[in-house]
Amino acid sequence: MARYIGPKSKIARRFKEAIFGPDKYLEKKNYAPGMHGNTKRRAKQSEYGIQLSEKQKAKYTYGVLERQFRNIFHEASRRKGITGEVLLQLLESRLDNVVYRLGIAPSRMAARQLVGHRHIMVNGELVNIPSFKLRPGDVVSVREKSKSLEVITNSLASRRGFSWLEWDEHLKSGKFMNYPQRDEIPENIREQLIVELYSK
Repeated sequence: MARYIGPKSKIARRFKEAIFGPDKYLEKKNYAPGMHGNTKRRAKQSEYGIQLSEKQKAKYTYGVLERQFRNIFHEASRRKGITGEVLLQLLESRLDNVVYRLGIAPSRMAARQLVGHRHIMVNGELVNIPSFKLRPGDVVSVREKSKSLEVITNSLASRRGFSWLEWDEHLKSGKFMNYPQRDEIPENIREQLIVELYSK
């Protein structure tokens, strides 16, 4: 199960955004990493560089590696609708992302771990594949034995709601109602640049 395990603050500083969650180091040094990161004379980014940077940001945000991301893009391009928007919808429908959005886990990486350690069920069956794609109507719940886990209870205490997800506090389960519209997705990603990059 491949995943990014390198330094997170370095990546956040590269994009000047806390894409892995609150980052004290980013607040302290809000400029690119490296010995020339704080200099004003940084080379101007080319059009290709800007597009590549946007694709890399989306990859790190959703915790997806290169080949997975390319496959998701090709699937999005085959579907009806605006390719960039469909791409984000497919990324949002991943099981690890939905577990994070429901508030069961404090981050996408923590959500990925909960799924991998068999704490999460989909439609009453255990699923341990973080990239599992949910469809509208699917119910994601916490396994009975895992409902008292400290990481889950702490995370649920500060959860926020999303219009495309329905949460049942008593059953500790959420329903994936529909694919979100672009204006409902809070991520700061310019998906059109990603489409332009792959269209070359």
